[in-house]
Amino acid sequence: MIQFIIFLFGLIVGSFLNYVIYRLSIDGFSFYRDFINVKSRSYCPNCKHVLNWKDLFPVFSFIFLKGKCRYCKERISWQYPLVEISTAFLFLLISSQNWPVIDTTFMLYIACVLIIIFAFDLKHYLIPDKILFPAICVSFIYRLFYFGLTNNFLSYLLAALLASLFFLIIYLISKGTWMGFGDVKLAILLGLILGFPNILVGMFLAFFLGAIIGLIIIFLGKKGLKSEVPFAPFLITGTFIAMFFSQDIINWYLHLFIF
Repeated sequence: MIQFIIFLFGLIVGSFLNYVIYRLSIDGFSFYRDFINVKSRSYCPNCKHVLNWKDLFPVFSFIFLKGKCRYCKERISWQYPLVEISTAFLFLLISSQNWPVIDTTFMLYIACVLIIIFAFDLKHYLIPDKILFPAICVSFIYRLFYFGLTNNFLSYLLAALLASLFFLIIYLISKGTWMGFGDVKLAILLGLILGFPNILVGMFLAFFLGAIIGLIIIFLGKKGLKSEVPFAPFLITGTFIAMFFSQDIINWYLHLFIF
């Protein structure tokens, strides 16, 4: 029952994340307008018709409407149910870790931030600073408050600096053709999330997944060798995997050399 409630809560939060992603793509993001003084109701991006409450149930409305707007019959993007379902499953996974309440709350917030960045970069080839910078500040304060000026805190700070420096070098060498500066800034956040050496696992997985998916896309003729491909989704996927399984991956990797 508790897991069902968490999953349902995740669906609701995922629906809100879709709202944030859409607002960011239209007219930017305002804390006051979008959280405190919300006056505009949700509407269809195509026909602008205000949505009825029956159209706003996460995932279920998409299924009931067969993926089409009730009013103009235009197809609804698969982004909406995928974001909602992904948020729900991540909430379940995070809540199952038996972390302290403060850790769980922080990781739920981080999951929301990374989902927004994932979807926004995949769609617009851009990482929104209005979401990224507050997350970096929150993560820095959280790590500092939790560990103080100890070696544990320094490991997260080191991870952020090394990851960001690595991507900055790539950005400067390629003059922004291989990697955008948004990835440099995103690496700071990912370092503060994973710490050292887990950031190495996350980065390795990101490049590995990027190479595999890139080859598949080229093989299918969807992209060419010089085509632009957003890298943040791979970094975020690698981060999520490292967040939960980094120690298992490190142990497996070391086991290959020991035996």
